Amino acid sequence: MSGVLLASGAAAALLASTLTASTVSAEETVPPEKIQLSVNTVNGSGCPAGTAAVAVSPDNTAFTVTYSDYLAQVGVGASPTDFRKNCQLNLDVYVPSGFTYAIAKVDYRGYGYLEDGATGLQKASYYHQGSSETSATSRTFKGPFDNNWQASVSKEYGELVWAPCGVKRNFNINTELRVDGGDSDTKSTTSFMTMDSTDAAVSTVYHMAWKECGS
Repeated sequence: MSGVLLASGAAAALLASTLTASTVSAEETVPPEKIQLSVNTVNGSGCPAGTAAVAVSPDNTAFTVTYSDYLAQVGVGASPTDFRKNCQLNLDVYVPSGFTYAIAKVDYRGYGYLEDGATGLQKASYYHQGSSETSATSRTFKGPFDNNWQASVSKEYGELVWAPCGVKRNFNINTELRVDGGDSDTKSTTSFMTMDSTDAAVSTVYHMAWKECGS
């Protein structure tokens, strides 16, 4: 597994261009029938009811999760529990008959402001219901930091974990943000990390690989 950590001063790439970015193998066949996603359950301090949404790309090669109230912070204005926020999503995935999918790449995005001496941590994992294989990653950010952030994690084709063919399995996503004030002056400053978005351009993008069952 390989991971790349990026930070840029510009806003994250527009959703339309991100969703059409291809990570698929030459052997892959994308189903022509539209896949469907819906949120079964939402739990966690980072995604209060009504603040998480999912959408599928027009070409069936990715889906996005957008959060609108996902903020971890320490310092002025923060409560004692605000240093850690998390979200657990259980998604109902309709897969066209005869096909199966795996997650080939994930792009996590947000914004961070960390005072000198403070640190931020972004953690994530996902797995198919009933599977013992969980894909988990974590990234650490160190202050001073004042920027958009992106953490991308990809898998080689041979490492992909495929959903079982012919059996309905939900898809589970767990994410977490933490901020540690460290040596910063938390009595006069605030450090924070977000995974939320005020527009559709800042979303977590799950790039999908497809194959026909039995291939």
